Amino acid sequence: MLWLSSLATDRRGARHSAARTRLHVRDQYARREANFASTLDARHLPLLRLARGEKLLWSGRPRQGLALRKSDALMIPFSILWAGFAFSWEASVVGSGAPSFFALWGIPFVLMGLYITVGRFFVGAWQRGRTQYGVTNDRILIVTGGLSPSIKSLNLRTPSDVTVEAKPDGSGTVTFGPTNLFMSMYRGMAWPGMKMAPSFDQISDARSAYDAVRQAPRESSAAGVA
Repeated sequence: MLWLSSLATDRRGARHSAARTRLHVRDQYARREANFASTLDARHLPLLRLARGEKLLWSGRPRQGLALRKSDALMIPFSILWAGFAFSWEASVVGSGAPSFFALWGIPFVLMGLYITVGRFFVGAWQRGRTQYGVTNDRILIVTGGLSPSIKSLNLRTPSDVTVEAKPDGSGTVTFGPTNLFMSMYRGMAWPGMKMAPSFDQISDARSAYDAVRQAPRESSAAGVA
């Protein structure tokens, strides 16, 4: 009879341990979701509601402040040449007393030169400061602020290419969809009308985000079974 009593005790202990583990996991998800919500613009909160059974597996933000990219090795010299030509043209037209049409014609090129040499760095920093990323067991979330807050939601059940570009320190970019050299060069430029594949851009833990995306289908299946 002693062994029966011991077996019953072991089973009760196992059930209690499993219950504590489930409670700990729920607390982890709750804290993660609270931290995610605390970083959002208040205007995002009505738009972002996790569905029943949806869990936040990972959240992060892009690199803050001014930042350089690998593509700037080409873009900076090009932008200097463009701006130099645009300013020279405008100065020569104004100095020569040419018709005002020619001076007006050069203004868009001067403004574009200012943007690609200096302005794009500040625009990029402003955008990244108002961006938040998340991975749940059902979808990928890209939350952007600014003048018109928006939430882009990508269904993880839809097949898509997922590419991770990570540096030795773990930082990098995770891209969802096809990539090419053009997209890599102009990522973060925010040209009007330019369509880029959705991404977690310049995050500090690219590998963790990639692992969360891979883990999400298993979490979703487990939630469906439960």
